[in-house]
Amino acid sequence: MQVLNAVLYVIVIGFLVYWVGSWLYFWYKGRQMGGSIDQKTFEKTMRKAQIVDLREKNAFDAKHILGARNLPYTQLKYNEGELRPDLPVYLYGDSKNICVRAAIKLTKKWNFSDVKWLEDRFSDWEGQTKKTTKL
Repeated sequence: MQVLNAVLYVIVIGFLVYWVGSWLYFWYKGRQMGGSIDQKTFEKTMRKAQIVDLREKNAFDAKHILGARNLPYTQLKYNEGELRPDLPVYLYGDSKNICVRAAIKLTKKWNFSDVKWLEDRFSDWEGQTKKTTKL
């Protein structure tokens, strides 16, 4: 019984170390990239950018930033060709961590030069939104 408890303890500690380490890594990479922008800057400059909603389709359909296109993070590698690398890309989603991950993919793997992400989560967005209505 003590061996089982020790194994479970090691597994839980290992999971927590991995989770905290992963969070710290993406936090550091995000700070290093310097792509985080506040709501005012995002809203003021978004007309010149490709706005990408990284949430899943059902969340996008319920409510999204006006002018955004839906490219869920889980499908990003399949839809990368839909974005133009010569234009700025503005990302947003439910988590800054997901935005940083997507920004890393776009800049490192696909050579996008200007990738920014919303500092806050979408749920904190105060600008114009749209709901997709289904017929």
